[in-house]
Amino acid sequence: MIPLPPNRLRLDGAALVANWRLLAAMSGSAACGAAVKADGYGLGARAVVRRLAAAGARDFYVATWREAAALADLGASVSVLHGVRAEDMPSALASAHARPVLNTAAQVARWREEGGGVCDVMVDTGMNRLGLSAAEVGAGLLDGLAVDTLMSHLACADEDSAMNEEQRARLAAVAARTAARRISLANSAGVALGAAYHFDLTRPGLALYGGVPRAALGGVRQVAYPEAQVLQRRRVAAGETIGYNATWRAATDGDVAIVNLGYADGYPLSLSNLGCALAGGRTLPVIGRVSMDLVALDVSGAEVGEGDWVTLDYALPDLAARSGRSQYELLTGLGPRFERVWHD
Repeated sequence: MIPLPPNRLRLDGAALVANWRLLAAMSGSAACGAAVKADGYGLGARAVVRRLAAAGARDFYVATWREAAALADLGASVSVLHGVRAEDMPSALASAHARPVLNTAAQVARWREEGGGVCDVMVDTGMNRLGLSAAEVGAGLLDGLAVDTLMSHLACADEDSAMNEEQRARLAAVAARTAARRISLANSAGVALGAAYHFDLTRPGLALYGGVPRAALGGVRQVAYPEAQVLQRRRVAAGETIGYNATWRAATDGDVAIVNLGYADGYPLSLSNLGCALAGGRTLPVIGRVSMDLVALDVSGAEVGEGDWVTLDYALPDLAARSGRSQYELLTGLGPRFERVWHD
């Protein structure tokens, strides 16, 4: 029998659903979908889709056909954002639940030639990442295609940038040249930009999982809580150091807990001497350098011992500010060593 791992990711299903409902309400008359790529931003796409579909979500977005296949038996409508490579076509044509988001003229041609059915289409409105150009659409590239959703992606939605309105206007102009059933632009931050950006369908991702890309999304609740078990409690004398390169030195005698967690699990090295954990109502600072598998906490005066569990402070906006890493990276970097444990 394989023992349970010494770290786990406690996931708040009620918070996930509440976040989707908040975003759906903010989306007004537009439908509200859910980006579940990167295995539901690292939390587990299948568990996320089950909960959000039960709450009323009908449109889900993944990056690749492998990700789509992992959701096939759930009956959810899935759009594959990276479109169709030649090697994807057998899966795409056989799928009853997923459709491609065509991004290039070659993908459009491939889909036509193979007799593909309903599809989505990405148009580039200024991000210069994926998508057809307005000129290609204007020249009739999509004529005769059964396009469900014409979409684009905002580059600066988390900022008060003039580019947001430029992209919105470009998408509206391109949409007028197509017979697409729906138009979609807004990601999580885009939802907070207001009704003009919502069109027919919004596609939030980060905010579903506890990220706050704009202040207007301050009602978003935390979903992911990393927890780790204490391996050892030890006494450290004044003047002694902790961890690699001796970056922390004890000013007085104190107690240290060594926990089963490190940057191999996705806990950022940049939180060395900056992060903290919580246990018994106490804040326990990270001391010394975060190593591959271990983190040291100052537990002086706290009743924390070998075998106990601590909860890492993982409120995404604050953690991003302290670590210098994006909220997206902090979520998707949480590795497979964590046992995912959902609570609803």
